[in-house]
Amino acid sequence: MHRLLLASAVALALAAAGGTATAAPASLDEVELIPRDALFGNPERANVQMSPDGRYLSWIAPLDGTLNVWVAPADDPSAARAVTRDTARGIRSYFWSYLPDTLLYLRDTGGDEDFHLYAVDLRSGAARDLTSYGKTTARVVGVSRRHPGTVLVGMNDRDPQWHDLYRVDLASGERTLVEENTGQIGEYVADADYRLRFATRSRPDGGIDLLRRAGDDWEKYDEIPFEDGLSTGYAGLTDDGSTLYLRESRGRNTSALFAIDTATGERRLVHEDARADVGGGLADPATGEVQAVSVNYLREEWTVLDDAIRADLERIAAIGPGEASINTRTLDDRTWIVAYSAAESPVEYYRYDRDGHGNGELTHLFSGRPALAGKPLVPMWPLELESRDGKTLVSYLTLPAHADADGDGKADSPVPLVLLVHGGPWARDAYGYSGWQQWLANRGYAVLSVNYRGSTGFGKDFTNAGDGEWAAGMHDDLIDAVQWAVESGTTTADKVAIMGGSYGGYATLVGLTFTPDTFACGVDIVGPANLNTLLSTVPPYWASFYKQLVRRMGDPETEEGRAWLTERSPLTRVDAIRRPLLIGQGANDPRVKQDESDQIVNAMTAKGIPVTYVLFPDEGHGFARAENSKAFNAVAEGFLAQCLGGRAQPIGDDFNGSSITVPTGADGVPGLAEALRSHTRDVRQ
Repeated sequence: MHRLLLASAVALALAAAGGTATAAPASLDEVELIPRDALFGNPERANVQMSPDGRYLSWIAPLDGTLNVWVAPADDPSAARAVTRDTARGIRSYFWSYLPDTLLYLRDTGGDEDFHLYAVDLRSGAARDLTSYGKTTARVVGVSRRHPGTVLVGMNDRDPQWHDLYRVDLASGERTLVEENTGQIGEYVADADYRLRFATRSRPDGGIDLLRRAGDDWEKYDEIPFEDGLSTGYAGLTDDGSTLYLRESRGRNTSALFAIDTATGERRLVHEDARADVGGGLADPATGEVQAVSVNYLREEWTVLDDAIRADLERIAAIGPGEASINTRTLDDRTWIVAYSAAESPVEYYRYDRDGHGNGELTHLFSGRPALAGKPLVPMWPLELESRDGKTLVSYLTLPAHADADGDGKADSPVPLVLLVHGGPWARDAYGYSGWQQWLANRGYAVLSVNYRGSTGFGKDFTNAGDGEWAAGMHDDLIDAVQWAVESGTTTADKVAIMGGSYGGYATLVGLTFTPDTFACGVDIVGPANLNTLLSTVPPYWASFYKQLVRRMGDPETEEGRAWLTERSPLTRVDAIRRPLLIGQGANDPRVKQDESDQIVNAMTAKGIPVTYVLFPDEGHGFARAENSKAFNAVAEGFLAQCLGGRAQPIGDDFNGSSITVPTGADGVPGLAEALRSHTRDVRQ
């Protein structure tokens, strides 16, 4: 059982940047307009996997317009059938169990993030909710080949703040209590026999205690200081339980990967890089031993640790200059499912059959978005910008096709620019295909994405430099990047918009309130406007992270903290807004509640400041349904065109199937009011 290192598809990035250069058109009018449906509609196929026993291929694809799980014999993809029948929100997350003919998927309701875990029996077609308890957010803790009929799942139906641990039978759905979490355990690590081995517990100072099992109880054996809380933690346990992997930043800046002998405590350095934190890893599907490790600075780079797979990875690297990911490996390790993409190339899926000598057979399976084949997609260029106080800001620039005739990543003449700000803020922007960047570039905008201080992946010093710097140093980094774009001739000072989701939405609101003359307009998607109410309404199951959160922001339990939260809230400066603002919100958002958007919309309306507010009753923290994503982006496209002068595809039928509502400001976007008059809302929870 290998937990964190294989929790998501591993990105195997290759060396070259960009793709094959083609002659640039002389003007935007000569660039084919890519339909929004091709960029934001449902993919034809996504998340392709193979079952551990190698018998089945599986993927996510639409069934009557809604994403569902499909399964086919491994040797006959054309014989695929849908094994789920969701007709509402769709299914986006699934994985195979080790029980033959059984897969598992997660689904919430309307974006509320109360994810339930379901098991599907392929023979009978029956689906069972394994976590059918009110207000439960399931956390899968363990799936083991040694115990194929059961899984370890955390459930918080007893106490919404803390997850009790259960062993759940896949056939009957019966759950057996493994541990009632009365000790405020934030994370459990179990071995392949489902024995509890390690755990974490948050401390009041924002640090973390590392625990190990001692009989039926836990004992503290080490601790993580607050400063290392986002960059140190468990990273996997080998199948035999003899080696614990740890991401480690204590006593250093960037996180390294260490292997720890669980019997003796002896530590061995596996990999380190002075530029960036250790990222993903490849682990042997049978033993859990790490075989390759990645680091992402400007691009993902891999270090092979096990010569047994070196030639295989080189074979896969030969696909092209983009990035490949190993989605799944069969238990016998004979067959891998590979996903390949580049910034200007959406995902393609391959089957790789190993021969043991690195000369395996690579077979193309599917294109994720075949409608984009041959479309004028453009490269993404990594940059190292410098902040006013000397920090390096790893950033990414995407240019419209007509603006970079020689393909050198520098604008031939200034074009309007969208500063696209990532969420988190404890996350990062990275190289790769993005429908958002391609959409904006195709409409005539340069797109700049900046890893401002507080972003993760570049060492703890850079992450911790964001503490207390909301609407201050973090925003200064964004302003410095805009200044670079102006000085480099990428854009002009009067043609810059700011746009983003979550923290990126907050940054948008900060841009229009703290620096009201910098941006021509802003697009805020699920961004908080009032930091006091944001922290008072976080989900209860964030309890293990809450002290980290308030120490990095402001503590609402102290007078000083409340004052800081008020001072850094865009709502406090709503009077300063004088540029157009578009807000998008999901009514069921558990992180940034609808009230965050309502507050600033109501304050602007009361002061006679125009705002366009788009609200989706069946969405949460972002817009998951393709129909809603297309609908919001149709509005945003018209909004940006009016503000920056780019081109816009008419709304047309892109509201079809969506739940879009516009409580205020429909007249602020060309064609919006008219489109709403003929639209019938389709709410699907």
